[in-house]
This record gives sequence, structure tokens and C-alpha cells, in this order.
Amino acid sequence: MEKWPIGVFASIDAGLGVHLDVVKQLGVPTIQLHTPSKASRTTDKAEEFLGKLQEMGIAISVVFAGFDGESYADIPTTARTVGLVPPETREVRTAEMKEIATFARLLGVDAVGLHVGFVPHDTNDPRYSGAVAVTREICDYCKDLDQRVHLETGQESPEGLLQFHGDVGRDNLFVNFDPANMILYGSGEPIDALRKVCKYVRSVHCKDAVWAASPGQEWGREVPLGQGDVGMETFLRTLEEIGYEGPLTIEREIPQEPARQKEEIGAGVRLLNELKARIL
Repeated sequence: MEKWPIGVFASIDAGLGVHLDVVKQLGVPTIQLHTPSKASRTTDKAEEFLGKLQEMGIAISVVFAGFDGESYADIPTTARTVGLVPPETREVRTAEMKEIATFARLLGVDAVGLHVGFVPHDTNDPRYSGAVAVTREICDYCKDLDQRVHLETGQESPEGLLQFHGDVGRDNLFVNFDPANMILYGSGEPIDALRKVCKYVRSVHCKDAVWAASPGQEWGREVPLGQGDVGMETFLRTLEEIGYEGPLTIEREIPQEPARQKEEIGAGVRLLNELKARIL
């Protein structure tokens, strides 16, 4: 496959991604797949879905997990409800994460991704050791499936992410770098963060955002690609600098406005193609 194939975040029957008919209309060759509902995670459904993708000439790069009860309404709610960090839901979600990895293997996909959740800054916090332990468990399960685990950036500073990665200590643990999330969560300047964690970056989201008035206290604001504070040309030039050659996966999180979502993703595809022509 060519360097930097363009992709979109997509779904079969659930989640934030666009549906396959939109992917086909956009004419992109890769997708990251948001986890389908439990009823769709079967061998028959995997075969059916793979058949559709093959007809359309589309490859899946990463299967991303999502869990019932997660909410991104604001930063405190996100910290309370997202990922594998909250102890109340950890056991159930760990089991589901393993099911998702198994389904991804049925699809022939060698990488699964997730927001692990808000890892505490204090490494003595019991939730920190719990997050380390569950991430090791997921990595070990995926290792047996010959899969990588990609942690999406956002909630942690680059230094915190590196600390966590080192404490987990698994060689199949990597990073899905989302530059806009660094701005949305107020967790770090995205280009600087990319350079700091670069050796672990195996997938990326192309997403844009503007800083909040009080970063880290309130959300930044997601905006169409190229209209925010990331600096997409600088982002791509930095990807070139660090030797990243994988897909450029556009994520635009406005599923409640499908027509606008499709239009803005289409504009994002054109922007990335223009930048690729300028840089490569």
C-alpha cells in the first residue's frame, strides 16, 4: 500500500464513525473500524463484512473499542466513565475488550485501539496500578492473537503517557496519536507531544480543534480539518520527520449531523491529498 493512504473512522452498525456507503462515496482505501454491537461480532458477520470491504477495495487498519456507559459530555464525566480505568466497570469491559480483539482477529486485523481512560497522574493512586495491570492483561491477550494494542492520546500529557507505557512494559503496546485530543483535553501542545512519543506511534487520527480558554478545565472545540490550532501541514511534516508511513485516518465526531459530517470529511480528504502532494 502507498505511503500515507487516507482513511476515515467508520462503523458497521454502531458508534461515531461514518457508514460504509459514505466511505465508498469518499473513495478512500482504509478505515479504522469502531467496534460493532455484540450481536455483530460473530464469525458469519465478520465474513460478510470482509466480503463487502473486498468488493469496495477497502482495508481495516485498526479496530477501536467503545463501551456502553461511556460519555464525553465534559472532562469530569469523561474521567468518570471512559475506558478501563474506572474500577466499577473494569471487569466487564476487560472481558468485552478481549471479545473485540478476537473479532478483530476474525477480520484479519492485527491492531486494536482504545481510550484506556484518565490514568491518574499520581503513580501511587490505586487506580494507576489497576490501569497498569489491566493494560498488561489486554496486551498479553492480544499478544497471543499476534496483535498490537494502540492507546489513543488525549487524557495524558506525553510525559505521563511515556511513564505509563514504561510501567506497563509490553512490547505490543503502541500509540494512536490524535493531535486534536491534546488540544481538546488541554494535555499538551500536539506537535511537541508527537515528537516525544514518536517511537510508539503506529496509527494516527487526522482531527483538528481549537484551545479552550482554560485548557484542562474545560473542553477545547473540535473543528473541521485545517481550521483549528493543530496546523495540519506541520503535523504531516512532523509525521514525515519521524518516519511514519501508515494511514492518515480522518475522524470528525458529529454523527448527529451526517450530511455535514460527510461534507467536512470530504473536504478533509481533499486537504490531505493536497498536503501529501506538497510534502511527499
